[in-house]
Amino acid sequence: MNLHEKKVLVVGAGRSGLAAVKRLKALGARIVLTDQKELAQLSGISELGLPDGQLVLGHIPQWHEVASEVIVLSPGVSPKLPFIQEGIAQGALIWSEVELALRDHPAFKIGVTGTNGKTTTTTLIGELAKRTGRPTLVAGNIGVALSDQVEDLDGEGIIVAELSSFQLEWVDSLRMNVGILLNVTPDHLDRHGTLDNYLAAKARIFEKQSPSDCAILNWDDARVRALAPHLKARVVFFSPTSLLAEGYGVRGDEVVLAEGGKITPIIARGELQLRGSHNLENIMAAIAAVRELGLSWEEITQGLRDFKGVEHRQEVVGTYEGILFINDSKGTNPDASEKALYAFEEPIVLIAGGKNKGLDFHDFMKTIKKQVKSLVLVGTAAAEMEQAAKDTGIQNYLRAGTFAEAVELAIAEAEPGDVVLLSPACTSWDMFKSYEERGEFFKELVRRHYREPI
Repeated sequence: MNLHEKKVLVVGAGRSGLAAVKRLKALGARIVLTDQKELAQLSGISELGLPDGQLVLGHIPQWHEVASEVIVLSPGVSPKLPFIQEGIAQGALIWSEVELALRDHPAFKIGVTGTNGKTTTTTLIGELAKRTGRPTLVAGNIGVALSDQVEDLDGEGIIVAELSSFQLEWVDSLRMNVGILLNVTPDHLDRHGTLDNYLAAKARIFEKQSPSDCAILNWDDARVRALAPHLKARVVFFSPTSLLAEGYGVRGDEVVLAEGGKITPIIARGELQLRGSHNLENIMAAIAAVRELGLSWEEITQGLRDFKGVEHRQEVVGTYEGILFINDSKGTNPDASEKALYAFEEPIVLIAGGKNKGLDFHDFMKTIKKQVKSLVLVGTAAAEMEQAAKDTGIQNYLRAGTFAEAVELAIAEAEPGDVVLLSPACTSWDMFKSYEERGEFFKELVRRHYREPI
């Protein structure tokens, strides 16, 4: 679709919306940008060069104020807003920023989605893909908007995109050469309503694939595995727990590929720097993806040995007075935090809480009862989590009024040989702008505590 001179509405003036505007300007579209925040509350608007008539700020508009042929929706904006619903009823197309960035783009596109592990997998694929020598862009939900990054890439380029359910919900013609679905557990039900709706949004990553493309699926996740017969692409399975007849799996302590009756050893688990059995999902998916780029086993194995992980995902802050501090601020749902809890054999003091996403905490508390020595609760979800803890029979828990107090309580509970783990099982939006900001503050508080006299 040629957007030259077409009127396009961008909803949301955050990172994704600003990137969309830049892309649309390059494509010659007539742009309207709207955000319910006032201009003084926003940054980066003046650099866009949009005249006042193309800015509708400070309120939720009526459709007649912003009527356009295409609506580009930022991930955090609800499509249920009345003016968006009216636009859809009037025949406007609705796209995510990812659709705008990647539709018809000639680069080789690898898309990664799933409830947990997306950022680690995307980052690892990007690091391995760079070993091809081809220009490689790692972007998307990982924190870098795609639209203002893709202009300089041509058919020789590789795009590795982390894709959320919000971004995939509104794709139209987006085709991924390699699509990966790592896992699906309850998340964002406040947006999608049901787990089936959430899965359907994730599965759109495969929608426009052809038989020449590759779909990488987690065999161990029954919901994910069940998608295979319905996909047009060639399916590659991985299993972090078993040896498959065909696909990536484990044999003893080795990650292997079973293919055509032959088993190829790839790497021993002891050679990996990533901790926790759940990271095998991420590693296997990444291997499967970069094999599509033609990397040799030697290049892949060395890349896996070198990879240390990503910030805010089981990130080692340091060991102070015999206590290991781990920043897992990216654990924003119970399933992600459960995986972090199982990654450690040491006694754990867990800091949890934040803003809930419509999820139940009772199963999470059952894991906490088995794996956690002391629990510190904080944030708007603390009362709900406390009730779930009581219902589960957990007795050793504490409530903190502020995040800084939560860190101090956790330090006071910990003894040499323990792990203090920040893995909140909630979003950060009640106290912070992002999980990154929460994780950085955690690291600062820990280092400040041990630098200054108590």
